Amino acid sequence: MEPRTESKNEKPWSKETARPSLRQTQHKFSRMMSDDNQDAFRSVSRKPGLQIWTINNMQMVPVPAQGFGNFFEGDCYIVLYISQGKGSGQSADIHYWIGKSSSQDEQGAAAIYVTQLDEYLGGSPVQHREVQGSESPRFRSYFKNGLIYKKGGVASGFHHVDTNVYNVLRLLHVKGRKHVTAAEVEVSWNSFNTGDIFLLDMGKAIVQWNGPQSNRREKLKAVLLAQDIRDRERGGRAQIGLVEGGDEQDSPELMKVMTAVLGQRTGSLKEAVPDDRPGQAQNGSVRLYHVFENSGNLVVQEVATQPLTQDLLHSSDCYIADQGGSSVMVWKGKQASKEERREALNRAVGYIKAKNYPPSTTVEVMTEGGESALFKHLFKSWRDKGQTQGLGTTYSVGKIAKVDQVKFDVMELHARPELAAQQRMVDDASGDVKVWRIENLELAEVNPSTYGQFYGGDCYLVLYTYQRSNKQQYVLYMWQGRHATKDEITACAYQAVNIDNEYNGAPVQVRVVMGKEPRHFLAIFKGKLIIFEGGTGRPGAVNPDAGARLFQVRGTNELNTKATEVLARASSLNTNDVFLLKTDHICYLWYGKGCSGDERVMGRAMSDVLSKQDKQVVMEGQEPAEFWVALGGKAPYASDKRLQKEEPPHSPRLFECSNQTGQFRMTEVGDFAQSDLDEEDVMLLDTWEEIFLWVGKSANQHETKEAWNSAQEYLRTHPAGRDPDTPIIFVKQGYEPPTFTGWFNAWDPHKWSGGNSYEEMKKKLSDPASLSQITVDLNNTNLSKSPSPVGMGGGGYRAPGGPVNSPTLYRVHGGDLSPRPSTPTSPSTQRVQPPASMNLSPSASFTPSSPAGGTVSPSAGGSGMYLDPELLINKSPSELPQGVEPGQREAHLSDADFENLLGTSRPDFQRLPKWRQNDLKKKAGLF
Repeated sequence: MEPRTESKNEKPWSKETARPSLRQTQHKFSRMMSDDNQDAFRSVSRKPGLQIWTINNMQMVPVPAQGFGNFFEGDCYIVLYISQGKGSGQSADIHYWIGKSSSQDEQGAAAIYVTQLDEYLGGSPVQHREVQGSESPRFRSYFKNGLIYKKGGVASGFHHVDTNVYNVLRLLHVKGRKHVTAAEVEVSWNSFNTGDIFLLDMGKAIVQWNGPQSNRREKLKAVLLAQDIRDRERGGRAQIGLVEGGDEQDSPELMKVMTAVLGQRTGSLKEAVPDDRPGQAQNGSVRLYHVFENSGNLVVQEVATQPLTQDLLHSSDCYIADQGGSSVMVWKGKQASKEERREALNRAVGYIKAKNYPPSTTVEVMTEGGESALFKHLFKSWRDKGQTQGLGTTYSVGKIAKVDQVKFDVMELHARPELAAQQRMVDDASGDVKVWRIENLELAEVNPSTYGQFYGGDCYLVLYTYQRSNKQQYVLYMWQGRHATKDEITACAYQAVNIDNEYNGAPVQVRVVMGKEPRHFLAIFKGKLIIFEGGTGRPGAVNPDAGARLFQVRGTNELNTKATEVLARASSLNTNDVFLLKTDHICYLWYGKGCSGDERVMGRAMSDVLSKQDKQVVMEGQEPAEFWVALGGKAPYASDKRLQKEEPPHSPRLFECSNQTGQFRMTEVGDFAQSDLDEEDVMLLDTWEEIFLWVGKSANQHETKEAWNSAQEYLRTHPAGRDPDTPIIFVKQGYEPPTFTGWFNAWDPHKWSGGNSYEEMKKKLSDPASLSQITVDLNNTNLSKSPSPVGMGGGGYRAPGGPVNSPTLYRVHGGDLSPRPSTPTSPSTQRVQPPASMNLSPSASFTPSSPAGGTVSPSAGGSGMYLDPELLINKSPSELPQGVEPGQREAHLSDADFENLLGTSRPDFQRLPKWRQNDLKKKAGLF
């Protein structure tokens, strides 16, 4: 380890001067730091799932589930996510979210609570600092439908909210393709622009207006957000309508609604504004610093630069890993003092200030043994304590892997894709193999009798065909020899495209660099894979006589064995392996002392493939003189018997690839699922041993073309100094092999065939029955806006888990849509509204429930939204009451009936996967 000398460009800074406000906060609320003060955490559950608190009067106040995803800009929040590992262990992440208008006191209190909550949970959670607008992928992953930023904060006071409250009027400005955010803006046409999407939320109705320049992906995300608001905040009882901004004349009824609320539009709309910035370019620069206190000053000493190794971290210290300013991670050793561990978060913030990094810089704080995947990815290799070799083990760069393959059968691999993924095996290698060599830039078929022999001067294409679910599947390997010409490598890629086209795009394409063959590639040649360093396998070609040739054999069975030519020198030997030494007249089988019986058997089988000459077994330490003469004399070689050094498995990571800015950009998707694979995207899945490129059906042609370069760029710039020859696997949507799908929980092969494309959802939401629920009756009650200043709380929308703070406030009681009295705002925000009114549910037979949340029984003239369950259970669509959509019967149950029939509350039901929801509905007779 490098000596710890103070870096010339790093200076100590006084923690007193750097963070006065935080210090004052800590002093002011020192009572909170009392070890006995556990009251705040009584409500903390240790069950897997999401829990959120907001800071109100310096206390943690739980946010109800229906409020999840709503964040007030004037507040700070604490978000705890506990996940259940594959084994019995749990992992926890604590995020504290800072609203852009929150006070220093609240920020300080949140930071203190995070530190205490971390201690309360045993010190193992990873702590994250989140700043509004710059949230981490992991944080965003908890809110798949997007984040809603709401004006105001705790100054207005908190109120319990019921999901049946409809006194809402707000306009949400929706942005983002991958990570969706929706911010409350002034309810006015002045807020609109041509490139984004806006949701006009009126409580019982939500109208989505799509800017003419918005794309399908953005429109779909906005629909999902609107449905999420309907289901979570309105208990499923609100109607959604869609307006295409470029074709407003196609939605006359909905435009009447918008005009009634927003007034007549005058003038043209604003131009589109640039969308959310793509993810940062990967920063290969990483520096590790030792952080400690010296006479009241915080001292930062540089320890090392990338690639980092785990032995640099000492349990008695705390460290900061700085990834070129894009993220700052603090590592706390288990033996570090309590004070040091408590100060870790503050030190990270102080470090960011001292470096003049943006306040939104990502911060993670973790304890030894509880490191995040992102942190581990900064290190060349990482071993968790007590970890033994298991499935998915990978090996150090430049070494020939020694793989102990577990026994499995093809049915198990197809039944358990997670095993296929960990083993990197699409099947048991019993399929059909066809091999071509690139000759004169064209394809030439290879004689099957020489299958498995690969020469470093050639490029090959290997097509593997196998059956899965009675359907033909294909893998196309592109093997690139180390000494092949650039033209041959290019021709290899070109011919791969031709073969891919012949099979209608079905093959999964895998780039294989000589010496880095993936496990399945080894398996398909049944223990006969031989890699020759140079030369060519072309018929009639004369390879230069190299004299004695030495081959290193690795493997214990037919599925994992290969022989690789190495330099014919004594220094190439290794006591752990079998070597074949081929001379003009004899073939020696050299058995190292550390090799197993299985390895010797495979070495013998390989010698029969390599040479028809006489074989002579040579035990290490009993070599004849001729053996050493053939190797140019005796020399030292690796002779210490030890387990092969392997790199433990890293957590897989998923990224969205983008070249839209002309520069390769990647946006990470945290806690990823199949639903994160967008049809218009190119995605990169990094499983460390392999890189997958997944290409959606509607992906941008330029990005698809650039995908290979993107993957190589990703490996080249990776901070852990990754092997640039890592296998790259090209997968097209609809043709995913189990080695890919196994990294995703509950992969659904039919997801895209039935699909929930924007067009299908639009059709569903635009049917006459839905639209009839959203109409305007200009002769009913008076409707006009009455803006209320933020924070005044004149009796407006009580958002889940938050204060009364909507800038535009309504009270709905029966037909009364008139605003409550409120303090007038500046004249610029006031506008005379034309007298208008709304009746959001004109159907005589079927109208929403009373806003107070009480049920109106259907017998009372059929005017209630809650229906008698008998009218819904086990009824064919034609037997259902008018206005009831067959697939949404549960929306017409009272909360009590809902729980009795489905066995779960409405919010909990909404968080279940679709298949589980349908399963419960079937059992209840509501499907």
